[in-house]
Amino acid sequence: MLSFSASAQSIYPGQHEGKFVKEVIAPMQVQSFDLADIRLLPSRFRENMLRDSAWMVSIDTNRLLHSFRTNAGISAGREGGYMTVKKLGGWESLDCELRGHTTGHLLSAYGLMYAATGSEIFKLKGDSLIAGLGIVQDALDGGYLSAYPEELINRNIKGHGVWAPWYTLHKLYSGLIDQYLYTSNQQALQIATRMADWAYNKLQPLDEETRRLMIRNEFGGVNESFYNLYALTGNEKYKWLAEYFYHNDVIDSLKENRDDLGTKHTNTFIPKVLAEARNYEISECQHSKNLTRFFWDTMIDHHTFAPGSSSDKEHFFAPEKFSSHLTGYTGESCCTYNMLKLSKHLFCWTADTKVADYYERALYNHILGQQDPESGMISYFLPMLSGSHKVYSTPENSFWCCVGSGFENHAKYGEAIYYHNDKGIYVNLFIPSTVDWKQKGIRLTQQTSFPQEEITTIIVNTEKPISTMLYLRYPSWSKGVSVQVNGKKINVRQKPGSYIALNRTWSDGDIVSVTYPMSLTLETTPDNCDRGALMYGPLVLAGELGTDGMNGSSPFSDPKLYNDYYTYNYHIPEGLNISLKINPENPAENVHRIGDSLQFTTDNGEVITPLYNIHRQRYVVYWDLITD
Repeated sequence: MLSFSASAQSIYPGQHEGKFVKEVIAPMQVQSFDLADIRLLPSRFRENMLRDSAWMVSIDTNRLLHSFRTNAGISAGREGGYMTVKKLGGWESLDCELRGHTTGHLLSAYGLMYAATGSEIFKLKGDSLIAGLGIVQDALDGGYLSAYPEELINRNIKGHGVWAPWYTLHKLYSGLIDQYLYTSNQQALQIATRMADWAYNKLQPLDEETRRLMIRNEFGGVNESFYNLYALTGNEKYKWLAEYFYHNDVIDSLKENRDDLGTKHTNTFIPKVLAEARNYEISECQHSKNLTRFFWDTMIDHHTFAPGSSSDKEHFFAPEKFSSHLTGYTGESCCTYNMLKLSKHLFCWTADTKVADYYERALYNHILGQQDPESGMISYFLPMLSGSHKVYSTPENSFWCCVGSGFENHAKYGEAIYYHNDKGIYVNLFIPSTVDWKQKGIRLTQQTSFPQEEITTIIVNTEKPISTMLYLRYPSWSKGVSVQVNGKKINVRQKPGSYIALNRTWSDGDIVSVTYPMSLTLETTPDNCDRGALMYGPLVLAGELGTDGMNGSSPFSDPKLYNDYYTYNYHIPEGLNISLKINPENPAENVHRIGDSLQFTTDNGEVITPLYNIHRQRYVVYWDLITD
């Protein structure tokens, strides 16, 4: 039985002030802004967000609620003829044991999109789902709420075969919590606490042997949700539930700083560490802090592909066999979604530019390119197999886990652009946007065409002069960064992998201009120096290989194939050029930028472009290198 996972939006230090009973007690270097304080300006990121929002709005609420109502036995008359609703397909089919997970993801995504845009349509969509779920919960009685019978939970408790029922409940818990946090929907929190009370009554009598048997099945990050409910309510039962899902067989080795990942399911693993991160924040548990950092470093240093993605067929593999795992099933999108969540927690603790560098790389090279610009659909994997291509979902017959996390990905681009602490504000990502720092009475507007251009400009607006620090990220991929304030050059003493700190009294209309030189570099696989990916600054570049033998962008229009991505045949033609003659010390000798565009050509005429821009055609990321 295959296992799939994702995780809904988390809670970060500094967000949603005033809504927590149990505040963060662990020391934090920085805090994130509330997503409602950020607005995206025109860019590729905003275009993705708008496509995502159109798809989200188009999904009828009655269709999302249909499987829940069916499970509760709610009659057609009671809900005004819901039996005539066209049923969702794919992983939301009535015969799929994960049905209902998309509703949880969309609850989070509607909340995120409402915060990111202020548009009431997203609050109304969330409100209507919450009202419908409340009726279902009342009909089921006892607090249980799901699109499938409670018998699936009973099977899990007995150790019988079932596809991840607690994972699906995690999406609902997280979505309900996000609705409360982002839209102030009080009913959402009431439904979530009733569900948690049911879970406590269900699990509290079980013995330790049964507990360990049950949590061998994937449960997502449901313990993270219980920690969040504990933080919101102060109810000790929810803390007990969070600790109940501590997975000894997985987490104990991390406590001992052992990379015992083996061939475990990658995205089953990451949410369990997210729960430990949350535990550290609300309890200051040092074990949770240390194992989180060890896991993150282990992932980034040994288990991550050039685009910031991870996993092959959703599982870990031995780093010493890295180059043999460049397959058509690498880079499950949910893994990157959860690694970005984990990175955001870690950055709040440390303000470490290594964490910020990873976040940027994974955001640009995987998440930004996960969405097909033509259809708005989502790719499950980011294939590293030379000659493969991205395979997209369909509006009706997919609803994979990566579709669910994808709804959230493209709604929350603004969440990691800026951070702040008592000393000042951090600019981490170079994305056209505004941020309102209400406590300080200051607004920043970032104008940039990055990465097409190397310059970003920050305009300061404030009602009165204010003294504060402005921390500009100095990425590890750049050298010789130059800064001007109001046209006057500032002496930059910092080095790559740090922050350029500007300490001054800012006045309304001040302008900061920063130039981040970008260059071509080569990143080889850890086990084979003759296989490598080409980078331009933080961008992974890929060779365009055309469309020969392709049958379109998705084979999943047939509802019978909603689980068939592992058997998808890329039909890669023979003779594709996946070799690159290169000087490893100076790739610019052999690869040449075309004017001011982000396209490059090689000495042999191959066209190379950012991976996030390649859609509906074949590509190569890891070249067979020819070096002198």
